[in-house]
Amino acid sequence: MRTSVDFHRLAAREYRLARDWYAIRSPAVAERFKAAIDRAVSRIESEHESLPILSGRYLWVRVRGFPYILVCRARSSTMISVVAVVHGRRRPGYWRRRE
Repeated sequence: MRTSVDFHRLAAREYRLARDWYAIRSPAVAERFKAAIDRAVSRIESEHESLPILSGRYLWVRVRGFPYILVCRARSSTMISVVAVVHGRRRPGYWRRRE
């Protein structure tokens, strides 16, 4: 059975804001950021059972080449939600109440 990944509405907003920030500075870097996010999502789809635990039910995956991680949690055996697109210098744990 294939695992699907969706983005919490606030995580999707965080992703768009970060992508837009990079796009203002360099469209090429924004494209690399998008590709890095896509690779991280693919890793969640294929390796979610072996991702490191961040806290409790939350898992995380690094966005390679950028100072971001994707925080996710399983909603079912076939659905994973990205609950936050976290910058490494953002206040920790701000996303914990997201369902």
